[in-house]
Amino acid sequence: MKMHVVKILNVEDATHNVKRFVIEKPPGLTYIPGQATDVSINRPGLRDELRPFNFTSLNEWDYLEFNIKIYKDHDGITEKLAQLKTGDELVIHDVFGTIHYKGPGVFIAGGAGITPFIAIFRQLRHDGLLAGNTLLFANYNETDIILKTELKYMLGENDIDILKAPLDESVKGRIIDRDLLKTYLGKKETYYYVCGPDPFTAAMVGYLEELGVEEGGIVIEV
Repeated sequence: MKMHVVKILNVEDATHNVKRFVIEKPPGLTYIPGQATDVSINRPGLRDELRPFNFTSLNEWDYLEFNIKIYKDHDGITEKLAQLKTGDELVIHDVFGTIHYKGPGVFIAGGAGITPFIAIFRQLRHDGLLAGNTLLFANYNETDIILKTELKYMLGENDIDILKAPLDESVKGRIIDRDLLKTYLGKKETYYYVCGPDPFTAAMVGYLEELGVEEGGIVIEV
């Protein structure tokens, strides 16, 4: 297992419960947009506490970026990550992940499940290939949307927020279900990229299969 000790260059709030970490990039490290790595804190007792996080940076950048959801309801690793500051050290491990861009399609994200898609969208924008892609992004309300402004800038009207409890009480809440997905079914060659909590991913894959999408057209982390 490869390991790289790297310093944190900057930490800032991305949302009320998501932190953006900018860290040193190990020489020669490369990854496919959508992939992840295991990260640990370079402190005694924590070096072996690995957690997977997706790169939200691009290969050509001279630093790495992660947008990490912080869970404050228990004394876990993300809560310890939230306490770190510039100059603290992390350990980066091997690159892995099966979510890769295969062609135009519908991206279905639940909460922090947007993270592998951020790098994909950024790369597609860099390459001029964003056309034909749609994002369905499920969150509880507007305050939970990661990189809301950038996603809207990149995708325009194809950036579709699905909010369970919008802050505007006059707007009806909704979730991503079979009926909603049915309205976004594309051509046979359309891909469906799904990422989110395990129950969310399982439900989305089930809906897509019920709607006749073949297994090869569904891209998930396995």
